[in-house]
Amino acid sequence: MARAGLKDVERMDPAAFIRIRGSGLLASRTSGPTRALDGEKFNRMEAEGGPMPGADLRVHIAVEDRLLLHLLEQESQADLYMVSAAVTRPGIAEACALHPPNVSRSMRTMLRNQWVSEHTRTVRGESRRQKTWQLTKAGQEEARNRQRDLGQTQVLIRDESGQLLEVPADRASHRISADLSLLQVLMHAQHEGVLTFGDIRFGLIRSGDEEGRPAPGRLKLGSGAHATYHTEPPETREVHGRVAEIEVLDDWFSSTAPCMLVHGIAGIGKSTLAAHWLKARKAEDEQLSICWYPCQPWDSALGLATSLLHRVGIDAAHDPVQLMDTLPLTPGAKLDIDAYRRLLLSYLTDPRVLRERFSEGEEAGPPPYFLLVLDDVHHIAEEAADLLGALLQVADSSPLQLLLISRTTLTFYDRRDVHTRDRVEELALSGLSIDDLDDWLAGLKGVELPSAPVVHKVTGGHPLAIELMEMYGEVTHGDWLRFLDEEILDVLPDDDRELLATLAASDRPVEWDILARACGHDGNPPAALVERGLLIELPEGMWLHEALKERLLREVGAPLDERKSRLADAESSHVA
Repeated sequence: MARAGLKDVERMDPAAFIRIRGSGLLASRTSGPTRALDGEKFNRMEAEGGPMPGADLRVHIAVEDRLLLHLLEQESQADLYMVSAAVTRPGIAEACALHPPNVSRSMRTMLRNQWVSEHTRTVRGESRRQKTWQLTKAGQEEARNRQRDLGQTQVLIRDESGQLLEVPADRASHRISADLSLLQVLMHAQHEGVLTFGDIRFGLIRSGDEEGRPAPGRLKLGSGAHATYHTEPPETREVHGRVAEIEVLDDWFSSTAPCMLVHGIAGIGKSTLAAHWLKARKAEDEQLSICWYPCQPWDSALGLATSLLHRVGIDAAHDPVQLMDTLPLTPGAKLDIDAYRRLLLSYLTDPRVLRERFSEGEEAGPPPYFLLVLDDVHHIAEEAADLLGALLQVADSSPLQLLLISRTTLTFYDRRDVHTRDRVEELALSGLSIDDLDDWLAGLKGVELPSAPVVHKVTGGHPLAIELMEMYGEVTHGDWLRFLDEEILDVLPDDDRELLATLAASDRPVEWDILARACGHDGNPPAALVERGLLIELPEGMWLHEALKERLLREVGAPLDERKSRLADAESSHVA
């Protein structure tokens, strides 16, 4: 049917007009100003007795217009690797109230007009890739023109006071305080006739004074993540000795091993060593981006995952691979670790994206590489074991390295990763050597202190004990002993503490079967003591940290005599 002009329609018989309007030609093909005049004229047809309402007040929107408006709403998904179902055939059919075959048929026409382009992409929540469509530049221009014209289509609404109003479609959502797109307004107008304020299908009623401000409690994903980590190593006290340990860290950083674990008892200087080494490394390498994440007892895998995304440049405005969609959006939901691993690897192995994201000037420099430092990772080692394993996989094939600082050894990787696969290196940090202590004590003037061997025998070279000795002149200061009690001994089960106290009563390493018999212990050495470095397995037998030995030997009298007696009895029984 040829397009009817305004003057032709004014002379038209009402029944003929209803047939033309029902075909959708007026709603979809007339210009905005003309359509506005048409709506005013034909909804108030002149009759001899005065104005009378038209026979059909519904809007009719053509299929092509529905598709263009819908794809324009989904413009943010253009060129994405992973998309939602809204740009697939079933999603488009549902949004536009069409049968799926009609979507394909209309898309072929729009492809010939070069308004859309066709792709095969991964769909979120689906196991197979599907065909999708997106607007071309010509299609975007055409869609915006039609959006502007269709926005002037007159629709009927019933406002908050119950009055029936006829308003342009682009103002209808605001007038009924609903969060509806132009396509949704037109589709409701076509199928319902009147859009009513408070209709439950339109969602929550939007208050007028809330526009432009986020609703209470509705935070964006990743909000506040910048406050959970540091981009520079923390300030530390002066480091004495540790030359061999720093060489180990340098060799690891230059190797292909993606992960290093620094472990040792509380206060031995793990974080201090890592921060001291990182400062020197940072000064030599400007491309190194640090994420120093201090783990807390209340931390979770989700918190770590969110902070890492923020550090590598992922946020609501920049998320080319849809990594944010792997984070749970509802209470109690779990982090999709597999999707998180795959998409993070895809992002970190794209140098062009990283270069553009972190370039400061017009000319993009080389892409950065990242060092994730997890301080006190033992707090989340059990709860975040799966995430740590996934990050190790990502670090295998991307510019990401992991430096883990822990009081215990970790179990999320295999011992083969340490000895044969060269994926993980371990640095067991012990007290300072006698030579390092001698150099430290030689620099202290005006203070009379014992010799380095004596200090080492009493403290085990523990840096905190030496610092307190430097400040107060006491080899075993009360704060040092309190630290050992609060951080190490008091948190142990009674059986484990008694086992260490019994071993402290010996002046040499004790074979495990003798020690176990003396303490009434069955089975292997306690895993918790071995993992924390409190119980040391030597070729000669079991031994413990010198600092703990000195602290436990302060329990003199009957308890000490009883432990020595039990050890002697167990040794004589073993020999017999």
